[in-house]
Amino acid sequence: MLDLKYVLQNLEDVQKRLNQKGGIQDLGPLLLLDQRRRDLQKEYDDLRHRQNEVSQEIALKKKKRESAEVLMGEMKEVAHRVKILGPELSQVESQIKDYLLTIPNLPHSSVPVGTGEKGNQEIRKWGKPPSFDFQPRTHDVIGEALGILDFERAVKISGARFALSRGAGALLERALINFMLDCHTKEHGYLEILPPFMVARRSLIGTGQLPKFEEDLFKIDYKDREDKKFSKEDELFLIPTAEVPVTNIHREEILDGDKLPLKYVAHTPCFRSEAGSYGKDTKGLIRLHQFNKVELVHYVAADTSYEALESLTRHAESILQKLGLPYRVVSLCTGDLGFGASKTYDLEVWMAGEKTYREISSCSNYEDYQARRMNIRYRAASKDKPQFVHTLNGSGLAVGRTVAALLENYQQADGSVLIPPILQSYMHGLKKMSVVPL
Repeated sequence: MLDLKYVLQNLEDVQKRLNQKGGIQDLGPLLLLDQRRRDLQKEYDDLRHRQNEVSQEIALKKKKRESAEVLMGEMKEVAHRVKILGPELSQVESQIKDYLLTIPNLPHSSVPVGTGEKGNQEIRKWGKPPSFDFQPRTHDVIGEALGILDFERAVKISGARFALSRGAGALLERALINFMLDCHTKEHGYLEILPPFMVARRSLIGTGQLPKFEEDLFKIDYKDREDKKFSKEDELFLIPTAEVPVTNIHREEILDGDKLPLKYVAHTPCFRSEAGSYGKDTKGLIRLHQFNKVELVHYVAADTSYEALESLTRHAESILQKLGLPYRVVSLCTGDLGFGASKTYDLEVWMAGEKTYREISSCSNYEDYQARRMNIRYRAASKDKPQFVHTLNGSGLAVGRTVAALLENYQQADGSVLIPPILQSYMHGLKKMSVVPL
């Protein structure tokens, strides 16, 4: 959430930067609400001041044994108006907050200006795409031929956009999860978290998925819930990413600045409705309703967040490098930037079967946008005024897409797939996946 004071004091610049994100963000209703708030606040403050004055005047008249009937009548009218103004003021302040929740974060000055994917800027590449003396196949074809992926039975069980892994395929997912967690905890200093896989509405508001993206979420049906004492903010959703529960760990807290940065890593399943994506990536592991992901989350001091973004991105890259998967780092342009992000690097892994790069991680700095929504602050020193932390997150990595990249880049002419050396100990010593009878 943006700071209202900052928006009002920098209106022209804020409007320009919001427009760079795509579409026209109308700040007019916010300005009208703020003017209404100011008018109500002034009237409220003036009346409270008059209440104090009249109280003193009444006390003085009573002391002099003079009639205070007229003043007491005025006091009654003032008190009545104050009683009306209080709720009106609270309502307008709530409307302002609700409107601020619909406004995206501002892009950082270093973000390239552009309107879509073509405006994204390649920062660097790592590794060389493999060459084959045969026509490489896509991961879905490879996985089904090996008997490690079964999309047909997944559809029978759950419907479209689900996958079933079996045998070495299931083992590969588990191996990658453990490998990624080990790398991030042992080498990069992250604390492992196992969070809830369901979160309350208020948590999704905090990280920015709500109110704008409710159609992308899976909501829990409350019809049979015994506890009837819940508000709308208590409604539960399946998590779209571990970013949501992990970033909410410290909501409504003031952190010790000396203990920053805090770095958390979590493996969770993720659940997304993929609303609006029908017809895109309908085959394979790229765009599923349920998938595994290892997520990285940072809480940092405000003046270090862009250094932290570079560090977080390198941590995600290290997984791809250890696995020997070619990739590139892309800085998203303003028009392709996510709703809550100030700056994002996408890691795009080479997919040999498709002969293209595919996103496998997004690493973003949200600055104080999420922290302001969740009221997460820190004190740089014990006597300092609390200020909002900056939050960052990124995939380290999306597991299903990593499986897909491994299958395509390590495929062999005989239909088998080699296991990268660093993964073999996690795969019970398996060096190659060959055809498994169904």
